[in-house]
Amino acid sequence: MTFKSGFVNIIGKPNAGKSSLMNALIGERLSIITPKAQTTRHRIIGILNSPEYQIIFSDTPGIIKNPAYRLQESMNNFIEGTFEDADVFLYVSEINDKASIDDVPEKVRESGTPIIVALNKLELSNQKELEQKVADWLAILPTAMIIPVSADQKFNLDQVIKNILGKLPEGKPYFDQDALTDRTERFFVTEIIREKILLYYQKEIPYSVEVIVEDFLEESQINKIRATIYVMRESQKGIIIGHMGASIKKVSTEARLDMEKFLGKKVYLELQVKVSKDWRDNEKQLKRFGYLH
Repeated sequence: MTFKSGFVNIIGKPNAGKSSLMNALIGERLSIITPKAQTTRHRIIGILNSPEYQIIFSDTPGIIKNPAYRLQESMNNFIEGTFEDADVFLYVSEINDKASIDDVPEKVRESGTPIIVALNKLELSNQKELEQKVADWLAILPTAMIIPVSADQKFNLDQVIKNILGKLPEGKPYFDQDALTDRTERFFVTEIIREKILLYYQKEIPYSVEVIVEDFLEESQINKIRATIYVMRESQKGIIIGHMGASIKKVSTEARLDMEKFLGKKVYLELQVKVSKDWRDNEKQLKRFGYLH
């Protein structure tokens, strides 16, 4: 029996549903999901294992054409890294978004690497619109496989897997057969906290925030976690905390419940808020937060 393994790198514009699709394909909620653009900041690997194959998906930040600060430049660098090691590109486009060759990076188009275009959020379209959109994408990428999907409704995901397997090379697994990701539990704890901030705060606040886990103490019955939420200005600190601490309490409660589901154990979570002025352009802080090496 032959075994297939390889890297499927997911790319696309912000808010196309890349994270939702990866989570649906691997059957686990690894990447955080919110309605806001630029929710994903790092390259996150999710691994789908079977006795016949190992598919290593990479969820990436949305492509930012005109980065406004060094954080966004770093996010684009994570995307650049996916151009190098892909066995298959999975380009995700929202079904109602215009098909444009400018949205598919030139390095992807000219790499010779197989491309699958997933037209996501199929439930927002009708048959006539779908047929036209498939024709539009085939005119742009004539060698690509175009597959309409719905990550939220888990529609047509089997066709995505089938087409990926048709393009993956034979080879040994890159990770242990029980591996789900290459990220640590500490990383996912920070992402869960950041997700709640993206959901509960408006305007610039979510994009001014970064999270660091200061302590992660594992005991037999409980994990004790202390984390710091960094903001750029003192006024933002007040907004995060809220009147009488109500806002930070809501974030802490909701994040703790999600952590308990993810870790399979009770969690004691302590959150604090600190100011790190203009951290998005600060090289030292970006290194600390894992965006620069």
